[in-house]
Order: sequence, then C-alpha cells, then structure tokens
Amino acid sequence: MSWEDDYKRKIVSLEEMAKQIKSGDFIMLGLALGEPTPRVIHAILDRAEALEKVSMCDAVPVYPSKLLSPDFMKTIDGHINHLSGFFSPSGRAQGHPGLSPFVPVMSSDAAKKVAPLADVFICQVTPPNKRGYVNLGLTNFHEMDTIRLGREIGKQRLTIGEVNDQMPIVFGDNWLHISEFDLFVETSMKMPAITRSAPGTKEATIGQYVLELINDGDTIQMGFGGIPEAVVAGLSGKHDLGVLTEMFPVGLEELVAKRVVTNSKKPFHKGKTIATFCMANQALYDFIEESPDCEFYPASYTNNPAFIAQHPNMVAMNMALLVDFTGQICSEGLGFRQISGTGGQLDFMIGANYSKGGKGITLLTSAREMKDGSLVSSIVLDLPPGTPVTVPRVFADYVVTEYGIAHLYHKTTSQRAEALINIAHPDLRGELRNSMKTKFYMGG
Repeated sequence: MSWEDDYKRKIVSLEEMAKQIKSGDFIMLGLALGEPTPRVIHAILDRAEALEKVSMCDAVPVYPSKLLSPDFMKTIDGHINHLSGFFSPSGRAQGHPGLSPFVPVMSSDAAKKVAPLADVFICQVTPPNKRGYVNLGLTNFHEMDTIRLGREIGKQRLTIGEVNDQMPIVFGDNWLHISEFDLFVETSMKMPAITRSAPGTKEATIGQYVLELINDGDTIQMGFGGIPEAVVAGLSGKHDLGVLTEMFPVGLEELVAKRVVTNSKKPFHKGKTIATFCMANQALYDFIEESPDCEFYPASYTNNPAFIAQHPNMVAMNMALLVDFTGQICSEGLGFRQISGTGGQLDFMIGANYSKGGKGITLLTSAREMKDGSLVSSIVLDLPPGTPVTVPRVFADYVVTEYGIAHLYHKTTSQRAEALINIAHPDLRGELRNSMKTKFYMGG
C-alpha cells in the first residue's frame, strides 16, 4: 500500500474519531499550539455520558474550549476529567476549585512521565509532504517523544493527528511519518496570535539591569513574560548572540535582522536558533516557517541540562513569583494554588550552573500590589506552606528586581538575605530586616 492510500484510509470524521475513545482512557494532548483545536476536544466531550473515568491532560492550553470551563466540567465529572502539566491563564480557573489535578513535570522529562500514562495521544500536524511525512509545526516539545515512547512500551493504543493546512512547517527534528499515526482528522484553522501587553516601567527597568549581565557572544534562553520581552527589546546593542531556548522569544526576527542574534559562537547548531515550541505573533510565525535558520527539537534534547551545560556563557532568564531569604525560587504557585508549572526553568538553571561562564537569572518585580493598595513583598523570609520550590537554593544565582541585582551563588544564607533585602521594595525593607533579625537568626 502506498503512503497516499494509507493516509486516505486513516482519515476519519470527528464523530468516528470520538467513538474510538474508551472508558478509562488517559488522553494526552499536544502542548500549546500543538493541542488539537476545540472541534476535536468537543467531539470527545460530547460523548461524555457514554464514558467513565476518562482523563484529558493538557499543558499550556491556548484554545478556548469547554475543557477549561469549570461550570461545564462539573456536569461531566466522573465521566471525563481534566488534568494539566502546566496551567496557562486560560486554564487556571480549572485548577483553583480542584477540578484539574496537576501533573508535576519538567520540560525535559515530560514525555518520560506522560508516555506510560497515555492510552491516546492527539496533536496538530501539517498535511503530509510528498514523502509521507507530517510536520509537528509550532510544537515539538513532548509530542514526538510521547508518541514513540508510548508505542515502544506498548501503552499508547491510539495516536491521532489533526491535520491543519494552516500549521506552519518548521525545520529540525520535527517530522513524523504517517505510519506513526492511527487516525487523522482534517481541519483548517489559522494559528492564533498570542499577544501580550507591552512591558511596563518596572519590567523595562528590570530589563535594563539584566542587559548588564549579557555579553556579546553569549547564548541566551528566555522564558515567558513581560520582563524577558523587555530584555529582548533592549538587546539591540549586543552582537553575535546565540539562542538555545525552550520557546522562541517574541521579536526574534528583529534580532536576526539586526545581526544581534547570529548563533555563530555556539558549539552546536551554528547559525541556527534552536527551540522546542513557539507561541507568539504572526510576524514570528512567518519568520520561522520553513526557515533554514530556525529548528525545533524535542524538549528532551533542547532542555537536557547536560546539553545546555556544553554551551559556554549560557545565560538563562526566567521569571519568578517569590524568592525566600535562602534563595529558594518559586515560579509556579502560591501556597497550594497552582498557577503555572515548572516547565523548563529548572532545566535551564541547572544547565547554566554547569556552563563555563554561565549565568542563571531570576526575574521578578519586588512586590505585588493588592486590591486594597497594600504591597506584598516578592522577597520573603520563607515560602508560604504548600508553595512549590521550582528552583532549589543550591542553583540560585542572580536575582533581579526593578531595584537592582543580587548575586547569590557564592553567598551564605545570611549574606543572601542581606543581598535580597537590598533589592526588595524600599517600603518593605524595614519589615524584612526586622524579620531577618527576629526570625531568620532564630532570635540571635
């Protein structure tokens, strides 16, 4: 049978696809823009009354769907339930009332953890090329690894590709043959542009401090958020930077055009920007589509700390919610309230730690303003009970707020506390110093 005939045989309707789901199935969805569109998710949810104990697990959900509606999911509780490995703003409401259990994963080990669970895997792909290969498009992340590992261990019963003719082709190790899929459903949907508000004054100030820590020829990684984007906006004066990252940074196309990013100094993949997924605006989608200079690989490769560490002068930049006096970094939750996930932050902090000349930079605003106008410090004596530690204190390096830079790496716990208080919000430093004297030193 030719691959063309095999492909046609595997194309089914949404209804036929949904009928393949069985009670007890664990359904793993692609990450971010690799997640199937709402029409696929809703086709499965519409069968909820006929199913029992089905789990649907996502990570960084982007598309609005009933899977993220607490009111709807309560009506099918016990039939189909939602889990997540990384909450996005659109998925956060599910986690707060306890409707969506959280699956703790790092980006580098996500496939290793979910493949033994997933009976069904669904992701978006491009139409097949003339050799019968589909492209994973804007998300590789755990997709390729989960499909292949799930097959290898005999757990994955059903692999489904949603073929979207508007999904961009991205080069790299980003191709799968149609023989690796059981079913395809076809769709046509434009990739949503993910827009964020422009960085504010605080973010811009933090960005300026971070720029002091980046040198020409460094290899950089940037996570989500307004502060990393403020850093990107200020990189115009740098030269010959390399990019090894998890998510392509917004504005990459401008940095390449200005020769700020050349990737010429990296020991691996010279001349190419390496990542595992993209979630940005149309300008960046257009830039990376079929570009020989941009490549996607599984997160098990891009986020492997041992691989990251082989890049000299690796600079990892990620945001945080809280940092305690000893340097414990929380970036994913407050108390028992899960807000996002670990993602690749720990991967890159470890990699930067072992990189010759590497820097691990934690970015945060000094305080949060509450509804009543009061300030709550982001630098704290200790983390609230239940708060997850994203980065252990042994890997804490640079912490940057709008009030300066604290370099923690070689410092004792008491020296760390002093350095962090010096970059805390000025109105809260007195309270923090008093806590340090009366509690941190156990009254000494």
